[in-house]
Amino acid sequence: MDFTLLKNAGIDTDSAVERFVGNEALYAKMLKKFLDDQTFAALVKAVSEGSGEAALAASHTLKGVCGNLSIERLFELFSEQVVLMRADKWDEAYAMMTEITENYTKVTEALKAWFDMQ
Repeated sequence: MDFTLLKNAGIDTDSAVERFVGNEALYAKMLKKFLDDQTFAALVKAVSEGSGEAALAASHTLKGVCGNLSIERLFELFSEQVVLMRADKWDEAYAMMTEITENYTKVTEALKAWFDMQ
């Protein structure tokens, strides 16, 4: 599979495929699940409602998923956000949503374009 489009969006497909023991089809299946996942919407909702516990749970879940799929910049952002939330720095954590949303949109648009090419 040609992962160039995904690499350009900041996804380290080489390390991810290695993590998936060379199974590109399984990796692609997990990337598709990422597109269909509703956790980001849950994070946005929790932040807009000021529901710290739900926001922390969603951000932590997304951190893990992005780490497993090697979506590097989002992994870094969610990692930072989780640290801030756990330190009760909610305003700072919530302020990250603009950058997180921009990066999430960049990644999901690249994934959609990539799947359209497959």
